[in-house]
Amino acid sequence: MERQKALRRRKILTVAGTVTGIVAMIGVVAGAVPFYRWFCQASGYGGTPKRVPGLVSSGPKAAAPTLTVRFDANIGKDLPWSFTPAQGQTEVRPGESVLAVYIARNMASVPVTGTATFNVTPAKAGPYFNKIACFCFREQTLAPGEEVAMPVTFVVDPAIATDPTTSELTTLTLSYTFFRSPGSDAGS
Repeated sequence: MERQKALRRRKILTVAGTVTGIVAMIGVVAGAVPFYRWFCQASGYGGTPKRVPGLVSSGPKAAAPTLTVRFDANIGKDLPWSFTPAQGQTEVRPGESVLAVYIARNMASVPVTGTATFNVTPAKAGPYFNKIACFCFREQTLAPGEEVAMPVTFVVDPAIATDPTTSELTTLTLSYTFFRSPGSDAGS
């Protein structure tokens, strides 16, 4: 009798441990992407621009040379949108707040939700590229045929000109790629 109780208790503990392990693994998998995105945005790792919601520019520094910022737009193969920058490039003085606009249009006959990923090249410039406001911070849903302007406001940190590893840079590229969000309508 005692042996059966001990065996039953061991089985219950084994099942509970297995279920706890599975739940923990699901939690780690579910949290990995948001954590990685947060880490990249906070550190500028891999050319990811830093997200700086409350940054207020003090204006351009007189000694800082201008940089050319080019704009690039791409879409995933399963997203029925057109997506282009409204401007090809702009001259930016480090420290000044800049507004750029991208244009997205849903070519499908149903609403479609997309999520944008972004980066700055060369990658070593990523830590100096600070986004204040961006359409990429959340999913975007476009109605059939809807066209919208998607603004991004950014500041290039003036320290980019004094860092020996980036002081030679004259051109940066801000690139976005839109992908269909998981769970977005499959019909297009």
